[in-house]
Amino acid sequence: MDTIPPLLDHLVLATPDLAATVADFTRRTGVAPAPGGAHPDLGTRNHLVSLGGASYLEIIGPDPDQALPPGARPFGVDGLTAARPVTWAIRPPDLDAAVAAARGRGYDPGTPRPMSRRRPGGTLLEWRLTDGDTAHPSGLVPFLIGWGASPHPTASGLPVTPLLAVSATAPDPAELRPLLAALGTDLALSEGPVSLSFTVDTPHGPVTFR
Repeated sequence: MDTIPPLLDHLVLATPDLAATVADFTRRTGVAPAPGGAHPDLGTRNHLVSLGGASYLEIIGPDPDQALPPGARPFGVDGLTAARPVTWAIRPPDLDAAVAAARGRGYDPGTPRPMSRRRPGGTLLEWRLTDGDTAHPSGLVPFLIGWGASPHPTASGLPVTPLLAVSATAPDPAELRPLLAALGTDLALSEGPVSLSFTVDTPHGPVTFR
């Protein structure tokens, strides 16, 4: 049964062409994502949609106004040929305590590192996150994020497409379930190729992205 994962902060829909994916999302849902901002030195920027409550969708892709970064852009953007959900983030009440607890249960989600971006209006957002891509490259085990004293992205009056379900497939779901449990979360998993999908409610009815 599809469920909404506990502690969900946001889902990541990565794309090689941000403008085209934002236009496609708007066409399919009837809801236009709001500009989020650029990620300095990473070569990406994003658009956001609230998923209801304190969760949101991040649509992230290359930023044409930034030079190519020295390394690869985040979330495998450089290797994509089409938009797809690539990973998700959870927001535990205490980021450092959650990392320590996961390590105590046998899973290391990575060390939190600081990041920031500015909203189009100039407000600086600062957060810390673990590098989930390094800790588990499938993207199906979430990375962890903590916003500290920074305003949460959903506090800025984002357009809303309520989240109805999140699910995934993996070649060996049993391998991932202990890692999810170590993080205090869960994900509806079935056997298949690595894939993440989600369904949102929209003015056009339920729409699934996979």
